[in-house]
Parts: sequence; C-alpha cells; structure tokens
Amino acid sequence: MSRHLRVALVQTPAQSLRDFSDGLRKRMKSPNAAQLVIYPELHLCSLGVESMSEQEAVDAYAEPLDGPRDRVLRSLARELGIWLVPGTVLERAEDGSVYNTAVVYNPDGERAAQYRKVFTWRPYEPFCPGREFVVFDMPGHGRVGLSICYDSWYPEVTRHLAWMGAELVINLVQTPTTGRTQEIPLNQANAIVNQVWVASVNGASPTAHGGSLLVDPEGHFQIPAAGMEDATLVGIVDFDRVGAARTYGTSGDSWPWDHFREGDSLLELPLYNGYIDPSTWRPTTPPLTSTVPRPTAGSGVAETGAKDGGSHE
Repeated sequence: MSRHLRVALVQTPAQSLRDFSDGLRKRMKSPNAAQLVIYPELHLCSLGVESMSEQEAVDAYAEPLDGPRDRVLRSLARELGIWLVPGTVLERAEDGSVYNTAVVYNPDGERAAQYRKVFTWRPYEPFCPGREFVVFDMPGHGRVGLSICYDSWYPEVTRHLAWMGAELVINLVQTPTTGRTQEIPLNQANAIVNQVWVASVNGASPTAHGGSLLVDPEGHFQIPAAGMEDATLVGIVDFDRVGAARTYGTSGDSWPWDHFREGDSLLELPLYNGYIDPSTWRPTTPPLTSTVPRPTAGSGVAETGAKDGGSHE
C-alpha cells in the first residue's frame, strides 16, 4: 500500500482568524490543495502585524484549547476534509498559565493532537514551557511528531519523536531574525541523524524571514529553503522512505538506529544522569509498517502513539 501524502507548507504572514479562514478556503480551491496543510508558529496571533505589547497579545489571543477559536478550526478542517495544522496558538491553561501550543485537526473536525513548546525562546518568549513530547497517527499514512521553532536547536527533541515512532516531524516556526540561517541546516541535520522527514514552516515577510523547507530521511531537500515571500509550497511525503533508509542505510552506508548489538553494555550519559540501554535503542515501529503490536496510548501521544517509545525490536 502506497503511503504518499501531499503536503502544503503555507509560508505566509501572521493573520487574523477571519483572514486565515478565507485564505485557507481559497488555497484549497487551487492547485495548492493538499491532504495535510501546515501554517507557521503563532500564525493566528498577528504578532508583528499589530502594534501591541506581549501582555496585550496574551490578553487578546490566549484562550483554552476548547474555546471559540478551536470550534472555528475544527469546522474548517471538517469543511475542507483536510488534516490542518494552523500553526501554534496561545493556550490558557486552567491555572492561568499560557503556553505556545501546536494543534492538529483531522478531516473529521476532531483535534487530533496538541503539543506545548518545550524549549521556549528564553529570555524573549514569555510563555510557560511544556514537558511532554507528542506524536500522532495519520491512518493510512504514518506517524507524525510535533516540534516548535527553537525545539530544533535541541537534538533531544527530534531524537525522542523519532524514538516514539515519528516518520515525519513538523517544525512550526516564526523566526523574524537572521537566526533562520542556522535553523535550515539544523532541520536538515535532524532529518539525517534520525532518518525521518522534516517539514519546517516559517512565516513570510514582514512577520518572519521565511526559509520554509521539506527534507527527506536522507537529508535531501524535497522543498528547498524558500525565500521570504508569501508562498504555498507543495511537496509529497513518502513515508516508506523512512523504512528504506533504515533498512538499506542513508546513502547506503549509515545505520544510526542499528548501532548497538546484543550484549552491548549500557552507555552512561552523565549530562542526563542516565544512560542509553542498547536493548531499547531502536524506535517504535508505527503500526502501518510492521506487525509489531500497537503501543499502549500515553499522555504524550495523540490517538495511538506511545509516550515511552512502546515496544522495541
């Protein structure tokens, strides 16, 4: 069974929810239509477009995940029959804390996943950091992991998502600085060392510096880093390329997930006050690509993923 997925990376300036809704409908009536549509970080907050302080932005845009904004986004995904990642939103938790949270909606209009950014851009980003890695399953396609902007600078994030079975990692970005220059090779490196697809979607000018991209599991750019202009970048993700890279090796000669052998001792990791256990080094195999039993659901996984990496080969 083919596991190809048509993906649209929407590199565009931040918008109001109304403008976003109208624009999304227009994009999906054009050759840019796709099964999975991804927007940048903080896309619906209009930060950088409207003149307001951080506190004013929080007051204006932070709301519970199941608030009015959520109902609009659910309806849009269902109306258009798409998987929708509308960027990240400002989530106000029950205790009043505010998080920078990625949300995902499926074609039935259900919120399929939510992920709170772990590595907030301190000291400039005032939001609370999350504490869980999140993957979710796209039935008929594969497993997807979520990361947000500065998360790409920390290899532990993409490594854990791959270990939890992610075959595609979506990295949502709103970088308005020259730091985007470094983020491009970081995303390419994260794809290579974990043998996963990486889609990194940044905003367009004037709210961000663009450079959105799609990298395959061997590090080749399927969508090269774009310029700064408003653009919809369409590509095809072949989830089976992940298994191929891991079976035959990246460029035919590198198998990072197959390094350890039976009988290898624990590798101490003093930085983490922990270790690598060779018996659990390999990533979870998503249910679509193996007869390995589907892992038990955990709080860090939407739908059917495994918070702790599930069963390993």
